[in-house]
Amino acid sequence: MRIFLILIAGAVTVAAADFKPTAQDSIVAKGAKAELVWAGGKFTEGPTLGPKGVIFFSDIGMRTMRFDPASGKTTVFREPSGKANGLMMDRKGNLIACEGAHGGGRRVSLTTLKGKTRTIVDRWQGKRFNSPNDLAIDAKNRIYFTDPRYGGGDDRELDFEGVFLITGKKVKLATKKISRPNGILVSLDGKKVYVADNHSDAKGNHHLVQFDVQQDGTLTNKKILFDIGPDRRGIDGMTLDENGNIYATAGRGEFSGIYVFSPTGKQLAMIPTGDTPTNCVFGGGKEKSTLYVTARAPVVSGKAIWGLYRIPLRVKGHHIYE
Repeated sequence: MRIFLILIAGAVTVAAADFKPTAQDSIVAKGAKAELVWAGGKFTEGPTLGPKGVIFFSDIGMRTMRFDPASGKTTVFREPSGKANGLMMDRKGNLIACEGAHGGGRRVSLTTLKGKTRTIVDRWQGKRFNSPNDLAIDAKNRIYFTDPRYGGGDDRELDFEGVFLITGKKVKLATKKISRPNGILVSLDGKKVYVADNHSDAKGNHHLVQFDVQQDGTLTNKKILFDIGPDRRGIDGMTLDENGNIYATAGRGEFSGIYVFSPTGKQLAMIPTGDTPTNCVFGGGKEKSTLYVTARAPVVSGKAIWGLYRIPLRVKGHHIYE
């Protein structure tokens, strides 16, 4: 697949061989550009909406950050964070986090807004997870999370990378019919789960995958909705709008952006972002049509830093937490 993005004063024109947006202007206004609201991170990820429109996001050194749109200030919410990556606010206002490997917790944790943290799960059948990466919560308050392993794996206890399902304090395997699961979403009707199969190997899978949800919550009937193709950075984190459309971060450099798909995989739009976007979420309150994106920020003094961007859209986002 070849995608060419022509940037003109922050605006974006899309010319694609395989990705052909069919609803570009109805999702993003011409000339819309991403605004950098915070920079200074080691590697930003996992934005989620919190109370009063606050955006929580991960800085995968060892911090969870808190951006307040009202004041424009970004502060540290949790440190150390267990190398938290994907975050999601549950319906009770608790911050659920996937904590990764390489010095992290290798667990799914819960942190109250008062800052108290506890483990939800850290093992399956007595074996430690690889590196919990991202999560999604369905209408039954069940938590799906992905468990890939990027980087070294000398301490691995599982011989596969899968998607797991937490119900209460119990965890079970939802599927392992995927190479390297990353971002994950539950469809608005709860009947589908979308997963980014994003291998670090340029020749590995770079797929947007759909599964059917069975009665017990496990996943079946794998279907590839879109293939980013070889030699391209695949899909990382994702979010949904109020119509159930999928906003998927992918690409690097001039190919960076948010690929927007319908629930059936129809190609809708390409949204310009900062370099190497990792994840995204819609804001709340007056910012329901604002998309927040974690991505690489401009280089400062020869050093790469990461930040948080936002861009106004013509659609509203979907959240389980209001």
